[in-house]
Amino acid sequence: MTASTTPCCASVPERILRALLVLLLCCWVPAIALAEDGAGVRHAEVVAGEDGYVLNAEFDFELNSRLAEAVNRGVALHFVTEFVVHRPRWYWFDEVVVERRLNYRLSYHAITRSYRLSIGAFHQSFDSMEGALRTMQRVRNWSVADHEQLVAGQTYKAALRFRLDTAQLPRPFQVTAIGSRDWQLSTEWSEWTFHGGEAEGE
Repeated sequence: MTASTTPCCASVPERILRALLVLLLCCWVPAIALAEDGAGVRHAEVVAGEDGYVLNAEFDFELNSRLAEAVNRGVALHFVTEFVVHRPRWYWFDEVVVERRLNYRLSYHAITRSYRLSIGAFHQSFDSMEGALRTMQRVRNWSVADHEQLVAGQTYKAALRFRLDTAQLPRPFQVTAIGSRDWQLSTEWSEWTFHGGEAEGE
């Protein structure tokens, strides 16, 4: 009589493998969903001029239906472009040399049926939401640093992103925004290196 046996532990690696695959899928799904939103930095550069350094950039993003509906119903949305320059240090953490924020406020006026975009103290009206969004998607000649702040020839790391500032939403919407993808809009940080005194970008 012959007998065949299957080691009882043979199925254990399979169960572990299946569990790991499930765990990986759970971790990857949110990342894939975030990538499918399409928000990103298309182009960015720091340019050295006579009066200091300016930033030129282009963002790629759209408002989802929930955010667009909120604007059309009278909820003002606040956005921010964040820009940081670090000086690498091998012996310690990188030094923050420049930190700038450019604030936007997008609102809709039902009486005039126009969209108002405020960029700092500057205000502009648009007939369509798309026109206002196109203006936010392009940054031109934004003064970010004086000549004295960056040393010529020194290597620096720049980082840039654009996002919806949910902290500026009315309180009821702040609660709703917690954990809701419908109320999230943000690019990933885009990073590149450049040298003081030179015009370089990503």
